[in-house]
Amino acid sequence: MAPNFLRLLVASPEINPINQKARSIPILNPFDKYGRVFFFSWLGFFVAFLSWYSFPPLLAVTIKKDLHLSQTDIANSNIIALLATLLVRFFSGPLCDRYGPRLVFVWTTGYFDKNVIGSANALTAGWGNAGGGITYYVMPAVFDSLVQHSGLAPHKAWRVAYIVPFIIIVVVALGMLFTCDDTPTGRWSDRALPMAGGSSDSSIRGEIDTPSSVSIAKDINNIDEKHPQTISDIESQSDGTTYLDLAKSEFIVPPTTKEIMHVVISPQTFALFGVYACSFGTELAVNSILASFYERNFPHLGQTEAGEWAAMFGLLNVLFRPLGGIISDLIYKKTQSVWAKKIWLIFLGVAAGAHLIAIGVSNPKTEATMFGLFVGLAVFMEAANGANFSLVPHVYPAANGIVSGTVGAAGNFGGIIFSIIFRYNGTHYDRSIWIIGVICIVVNMSVFWIRPVPTLHK
Repeated sequence: MAPNFLRLLVASPEINPINQKARSIPILNPFDKYGRVFFFSWLGFFVAFLSWYSFPPLLAVTIKKDLHLSQTDIANSNIIALLATLLVRFFSGPLCDRYGPRLVFVWTTGYFDKNVIGSANALTAGWGNAGGGITYYVMPAVFDSLVQHSGLAPHKAWRVAYIVPFIIIVVVALGMLFTCDDTPTGRWSDRALPMAGGSSDSSIRGEIDTPSSVSIAKDINNIDEKHPQTISDIESQSDGTTYLDLAKSEFIVPPTTKEIMHVVISPQTFALFGVYACSFGTELAVNSILASFYERNFPHLGQTEAGEWAAMFGLLNVLFRPLGGIISDLIYKKTQSVWAKKIWLIFLGVAAGAHLIAIGVSNPKTEATMFGLFVGLAVFMEAANGANFSLVPHVYPAANGIVSGTVGAAGNFGGIIFSIIFRYNGTHYDRSIWIIGVICIVVNMSVFWIRPVPTLHK
């Protein structure tokens, strides 16, 4: 078992002959095109988070003092940063469906098949989210080095420190641009070639035409009724033609405004939007204040040590966000039910809300209790993030970019709402946290009844 698992990590993956997607994840093989896309997906997400969260580690003390900022100014800064990225994430979905994933950077769903897509998305996002934790080590270390070893004054050192994330993110972006392809078939314009040309596998029967924009637009409304999402992999398809039809229905075409709005306002997208606004929104808002919360309750820690403890919250993404998606895939494999994935997701969301209430009500005065409760929160909240994007590909496969972009923007939307709560409660972080916990439980229970995939209304 173990040797076979290790082989999957390094060997070129088995390829679905219809859509050319990988059926395993070559995590340790960046020379394979699927492994290379996986590598740059998580690394790109990692450096994006490292850069995005490079301000909070220095903001609470150094930048606040230098620029004479109030607590309200800091809260407003967090809200504006989240608002800007909300707009980018929302529009990135339709842009991906129009211009391809390499330029817009939405890859893993296009490269990995449904039997591993939950794991691929969760690993990519989990390792990427860890950049938000690493930056709490990197930025104070760079700042301290510039002050102690380069002789820069603090008001100059913190400004110079931001050259580091700039260089890192530019280098990684160029690596993506010049070493990776848009799709498994190469250019975005060639994405229909496998379906247009059929398959070399003699066990796959039937011919398929490249789908047109019109045919896909029709299928967006009823894809899940014609092909119920109870099939996790190609082996469970006894009829080759049926699988060809399913592959055709997943073909992505440039969406019209009407199609975009239909997907965005559907109950299924709304449910995932609400849950992700709570899980990832909480993570974004808490990340912005966590070091300050630690320093308020434990003043002896200071800026650097409080930042290092806060970093652990983000670093736990390396383990728990992928675990949420992997367990979701295992549940789906066992039950063949998308509802089972939904139940797992809601359980995680409610458990995370309960931990938030526990932290807020108790307002821990000992480090062990404080850090322990935040580890518990990280387990459920970060696993919920992974489980959510394990469910996303099932909703509207032919409009996956729109769903992904909308749900991704939900995280920023939730972050804005929760940051506003922090803003109006000042340094009473405990009060804000239990309020957010109540909201998370209410939202998760409110959307539990919504079907995870659309059904045909006759």
